[in-house]
Amino acid sequence: MSGMRILVVEDEEPIRQFLTLALKRSGYEVIAASDGDEGLMRATGEMPDLILLDLMLPRLDGWEVCRRLKSSHTTSSIPVIMLTARSDERDVVEGLSIGADDYVRKPFLLKELLARVEARLRHSRSDVGGMMFEHHNLRLDCEHGMVWIDGEELILSPTEFRVLELLARSPGVPLHRERLLNRLWGLDGGDSRTLDTHISRLRKKLSAHPNAPAIEALRGRGYRLVWGEKA
Repeated sequence: MSGMRILVVEDEEPIRQFLTLALKRSGYEVIAASDGDEGLMRATGEMPDLILLDLMLPRLDGWEVCRRLKSSHTTSSIPVIMLTARSDERDVVEGLSIGADDYVRKPFLLKELLARVEARLRHSRSDVGGMMFEHHNLRLDCEHGMVWIDGEELILSPTEFRVLELLARSPGVPLHRERLLNRLWGLDGGDSRTLDTHISRLRKKLSAHPNAPAIEALRGRGYRLVWGEKA
């Protein structure tokens, strides 16, 4: 995806330089920041297509950077992939709960990281099936990642939007977890806990609207979108 711009926010210089070189060799434009304050400033000022965000940063940690980016209408649609060396699962869940789209644990395989970057960029630019999609009272603008229910906008993260779009394009038809994982991250055998977190957040947002469809879990068959009942 030549010409796409990626922001690398990483305080460890060897890792930052390694990522910068690897991404440039893959055809991306790269901007870099060494702490959270600089990362937030460069994200809002230069509007990259994707952000690789380390969690343990000086001045402003990665969680707070992500929280501020996702709470701003200007930057909320920028995909964020967290980089973490921490083993505590709660740290990852917290990052996903505030809007991060994916995470990669250190040390990571460069091939895997590049595949996740490409998948996130591809999905954020997805135009499969047309730019606008409507079913019942649900309307999706797939170019801008916007959703309306009965004309009222529902604010979703890019990954939440993608999950809803995939389910909405096959209403009432179960989609297996493996298919969702592959369509979302482009990797066989992706982390199902990440998918569970995004679906949980999406369910909560949908349940706040009285006429929204519900995501129903079917044991051994995956998930489907249904109207007229709450799963």
